Amino acid sequence: MWGLPESVRILLFTAPTDMRKGFEGLTGLVRAAGEDVYGGALFVFVSRRRDRLKILTFQKGGFVLWYKRLERGRFKPTVTRDAGRVTMDSTDLCLLLEGIDVARVRRPKRWRPQPASEASGRIGIDIREAS
Repeated sequence: MWGLPESVRILLFTAPTDMRKGFEGLTGLVRAAGEDVYGGALFVFVSRRRDRLKILTFQKGGFVLWYKRLERGRFKPTVTRDAGRVTMDSTDLCLLLEGIDVARVRRPKRWRPQPASEASGRIGIDIREAS
């Protein structure tokens, strides 16, 4: 949906948020949590009834605020007990915005390259054997 890169930091605030809060109120919540408002991260807030969601970020000299209200259903964020805020990835955010229960989604294990310190000597062609 948004095509966010994997490097974008997305924080979901787990406590219900008063959706009457605007830029100043939401930036106050972010600062109170000890986060950098100007760092380019996306801060996600969900209402008590979980039918409304706001996303706050800072881009190119100003704040941006997205607001979504579901006409039917509820947002089902993955919430860990007493976390305060949870880091999400862009896929989780897209699923959340569509109203999909992220906890019920099963993801296959993704391949990730090993760090060079772990991979040395185990991967690739040994030059000594090739000559």
